[in-house]
Amino acid sequence: MLKQLSAQDAQFLYTQTANNLTHIMGVYIYDPSTAPGGFVRFKDIIRHVESRVDTSPLFKRRLHRLPFDLDHPYWVEDEHFDIEAHISHARLPEPGDWRQFCIAVARYHSKPMDMNRPLWDIYVIEGLDRIPGIPKGSFAMLHRVHHAAVDGASGAHAFIAMSDIDAKGTPAIAEPPPVEDLGQAPSGAEAAARAWAASLQSPVKFMNALMKMSPAIMASARKSISEGGMAAGVPETRFNVAVGPHKMFDGTTVALADVGAVRRKVPGATVNDVVIATVGGALRKYLDRHGELPKESLVAVAPINLRGKEKAAGKASTPGNQVSAMSVPVRTDIADPLERLAAIRDYTVEAKEAKAGVSARIMTDLSQHIPGATMAAVARIVTSERFAVRGTNLFISNVPGAQVPLYLAGAQLVQQHGLAPLANNMGLFIATPSYNGRIAFSIISERAILPDIAFFRQCIDDSFAELMAAEPAAEKPKAVTARPKAPARPRAKAKAPAKGRAKSVAKGNATGKTRKK
Repeated sequence: MLKQLSAQDAQFLYTQTANNLTHIMGVYIYDPSTAPGGFVRFKDIIRHVESRVDTSPLFKRRLHRLPFDLDHPYWVEDEHFDIEAHISHARLPEPGDWRQFCIAVARYHSKPMDMNRPLWDIYVIEGLDRIPGIPKGSFAMLHRVHHAAVDGASGAHAFIAMSDIDAKGTPAIAEPPPVEDLGQAPSGAEAAARAWAASLQSPVKFMNALMKMSPAIMASARKSISEGGMAAGVPETRFNVAVGPHKMFDGTTVALADVGAVRRKVPGATVNDVVIATVGGALRKYLDRHGELPKESLVAVAPINLRGKEKAAGKASTPGNQVSAMSVPVRTDIADPLERLAAIRDYTVEAKEAKAGVSARIMTDLSQHIPGATMAAVARIVTSERFAVRGTNLFISNVPGAQVPLYLAGAQLVQQHGLAPLANNMGLFIATPSYNGRIAFSIISERAILPDIAFFRQCIDDSFAELMAAEPAAEKPKAVTARPKAPARPRAKAKAPAKGRAKSVAKGNATGKTRKK
């Protein structure tokens, strides 16, 4: 059965250039001391990965693109699939410390993928003995997947499907999904006929979608006009420039329990609000040090997972992109850490996906009905160095991960990070995956934009430390206004009881309810 890429998946192919590669990458660090025998060989890793390639269709399918991108590409079975063509390894040069590791990660992330094979590969790095907090003998697995094949949620699911829940090799997902039958690539005549039919139907489907979404479009337009437009509220920073080919990486981690402690200091705040507030504080410190802090708040774009709750919980088996996005001020204009967190909370409460994400969802729905050739041409133009819009300063992605230990070939996963694409006019990406009680702040930028990336990582550590140390302001007790006392009334002389009352008293005396004299 032929399976064609969706418009949202295909756009990651159309917008890729030599400087802006559109793949994502997970960085997983393992401790092999938990494996049988206390070590893991490279061939053990290959054997383990090979045993899990049927857990997700992305491992054995490749792209079939049409000439001139006449229509969106198709997924087809790779008839020459070879597991060893997708996995390689190396060892860190001396001194083998964290900086050397970050350089190796950034260099691998900067290399283009082989688009003629299934869109994933793995790079194993050994020699991590001098990294603080990492057990000696550990190795890292850098797992790249093209964004046309997965989004953050489906990529996390594919990784969990490759993992075990113990050192004995018990799969994290007991029952893999049924193998997807993709079939052969369409013939030239069949592909042309399908592309022609899609082009004829596109105007009708586009107008139907447009009419269906018109109330949301009008509401979004009115909001944009009243607020001066999204780009009008985005200050110009060093991150809003054309992006070069040399990417940079660094990262740090914090305990989820500490994030929860910060969250409870501001009632109603979420974990995501704390992440945004931490990044906002770090950007304020970094830009202020360089004399570049604007008066207006920097604006971030955060993805919104459009999958159902069951799929988002790890039950999704079909790769692909099902995401939208919303813009969030990170409040770099507020110095006090808890005031910044409260301001972010107030915004996100009002601007959840039903409101702030509406524009992105509208464009996603409408793009489904644009012909492939038209969409490819437009996508290349609007993301080019010359025409890219300054719609945001950075991207912040928070993808929840497994909160139990995971294993690969018996080795326990001890730390993970995530890397994602940059774009012209968006030269900073903060990925914050969580795993087993910790959350990582993974920094992705470009050498000319963030040459002192280690200093920015320190700014993140300092920003979170300030949130931890900050004390919530005590609520002022409400002023109680004393009621004026009424003037004392003169004591009246006792009067003789009325006849009716006398009868009542007499009756009470008769029943013993009053004291006898």
